[in-house]
Amino acid sequence: MLMKHMKVVYLRWLVLFGLAFLVSCSQQPEPIQLQGKTMGTTYHITFYHNDPSVQAKDVQQAVDAVLERVNAQMSTYDPNSELSKFNQSRSTEPKVVSRALEHVVNRALEIADETDGALDITMGPLVNLWGFGPQARPEDVPTESELAAIRPIVGYQKLTLKNHQLAKSNPDVYVDLSSIAKGYGVDRVGVLLEQMGIQHYLVEIGGEIRTRGHKPGDQPWRIAIEKPASIERAVQKIVQLENASLATSGDYRNYYEENGRRYSHIIDPATEAPIQHRLVSVSVLAEDCMSADGYATAMMVLGTEKAKQFAEQHELAIFLISKTEDGFETYASEAFKPYL
Repeated sequence: MLMKHMKVVYLRWLVLFGLAFLVSCSQQPEPIQLQGKTMGTTYHITFYHNDPSVQAKDVQQAVDAVLERVNAQMSTYDPNSELSKFNQSRSTEPKVVSRALEHVVNRALEIADETDGALDITMGPLVNLWGFGPQARPEDVPTESELAAIRPIVGYQKLTLKNHQLAKSNPDVYVDLSSIAKGYGVDRVGVLLEQMGIQHYLVEIGGEIRTRGHKPGDQPWRIAIEKPASIERAVQKIVQLENASLATSGDYRNYYEENGRRYSHIIDPATEAPIQHRLVSVSVLAEDCMSADGYATAMMVLGTEKAKQFAEQHELAIFLISKTEDGFETYASEAFKPYL
């Protein structure tokens, strides 16, 4: 998942700047909005707070510091990050890692086990081979010999995490946390806000969202899930959140076509090829955004039917949008329905 799937949460400004504010502003606290850049994308924060000692500039400074730490630990674009140094190392001996990196890798490996490898943080070389990495897209799709050449370095089972130490069985194994790190960053910002006494907030990074509390007047945070379309943007469904996180994964913006066949940037570890099923968008609700982020990618890989089965067995809150001959059909798991 080197090229992280494009996020599909729409009407961001409606959510973040209170255009759906239903209670008189003269009687309620004004929303405070912050925004900036991080992890190759943008972040937006809206919060409500009555304490005049909490200044927006101080909150923004603290938020930026938290996000800089996350980048310094988990970025694959910063050659000096903790993760980049692990990837660069030729050693297969266990290496002590930060508690933050340990936490994120551990959650990714847990989701990988639960989903039979649908989420795999070692997929970077395979993503690159299919033309979705930083290099130019190859003229032809990968050959069997090219796929065979990278098999020894792909597979989450080649990672071992134990006693705060991370090891790889092959020195060329490459870890990419882009399928889960943004969600972790959202969570860290949320924890920071709570530590500063802010209990009613919405944090969004690249479309990944965490909410706590509510808007004035006990109004929930209203989030729009985008209708899959390659050109026009439209709303598929509105969800109402309080004390929940939302992550969405889709395959309809980052793809290419060759010889009449469509190739998505989402690679199925089981087939070593882009997904070919009819599922085009997955939204996952969870208490923490990191888990929602990871599960969204995994469900996208599994496809409509397997994702439904997984959601039923694990009581996971998911909303699926699948292609049909007539357009799109949607599915909400039982755990998701209360938010609609």
